Amino acid sequence: MDTRLRIGVSSCLLGENVRYDGGNRLDWFIVGTLARFVDFVPVCPEVELGLGVPREPLHLKGNPAAPRLVTKLTRVDYTDRMLKWAQSRVKDLESERLSGFIFKSRSPSSGMRRVKVHSDEGITKRSGIGLFARAFMEHFPTIPVEDEEHLHDPAARENFIEAIFVLRRWRMIIQDRLSRDALIDFHSRHDFILRSHGLAHYGRLSRLIAATKEYPIQSLCNQYQVHLFEALRSASTVKRNTKVLRLCLTYLRKELSHEEKHELMGVIEDYRQGRLPLLVPLTLIAHYAGRYDRPYLKQQYYLYRDPLELRLRSHA
Repeated sequence: MDTRLRIGVSSCLLGENVRYDGGNRLDWFIVGTLARFVDFVPVCPEVELGLGVPREPLHLKGNPAAPRLVTKLTRVDYTDRMLKWAQSRVKDLESERLSGFIFKSRSPSSGMRRVKVHSDEGITKRSGIGLFARAFMEHFPTIPVEDEEHLHDPAARENFIEAIFVLRRWRMIIQDRLSRDALIDFHSRHDFILRSHGLAHYGRLSRLIAATKEYPIQSLCNQYQVHLFEALRSASTVKRNTKVLRLCLTYLRKELSHEEKHELMGVIEDYRQGRLPLLVPLTLIAHYAGRYDRPYLKQQYYLYRDPLELRLRSHA
């Protein structure tokens, strides 16, 4: 699995001069860090639609649930053209086998959350979604998405990286060895990851696994997939991770010496207090799981990441 990922990205974030003012929004984390590990598939909805650079800026107007895409000064409405283009573009992207997408925040075409929507009465609400971003997320509900602003938050960055590798492993089992045993094994190996995204989601997935013989395998797989990616969209927080780390500790209590137990508890507390990144307690627990040969811990992707994921997370 040590191969490069393919990630979609808004072109301006790579430094391409495609914005309405002729500039870009070069993001150094994306081009300086992520680019060392992934191949990008750039998309600029406005330019691919045929609009020039520079151009009159666009904004969203009307109902936030179904806004119109209109030029700010001349009021030219590009909604229908953009929606038609977006539906065609997302179908083209199917062949790219994307593992994720990074959108330009607040863009009327590519913003995935809190985009400004202007009413005819002059009221502005930050409740819109860019037209292309909405089309992409509806067409690819399992592909992890984020915007560049949130990627500068360490927790959001961790969640995004983790999700793209869960998707990678999920694709492997549904393509290569879809079976009840494979699904049970997948769930077991992702046990602690799923717990870290909320016990409600974890409970729903576990109940599906407990009832594997009650469903046809394809139906079971489809239901599991829906709940799996709902779970991953629920953020893994410090509080949730701390609970999972302490659960890991219970698997080691009988083996750890007093000094080792004290050290691990201290590292977990330092993580909870924000003094250490998550990777530190994960590495220490993985070390003890290997030393004391704890099989269930040793199979957990929460502790033992794919080599590429580990390198990416350590650099991120």
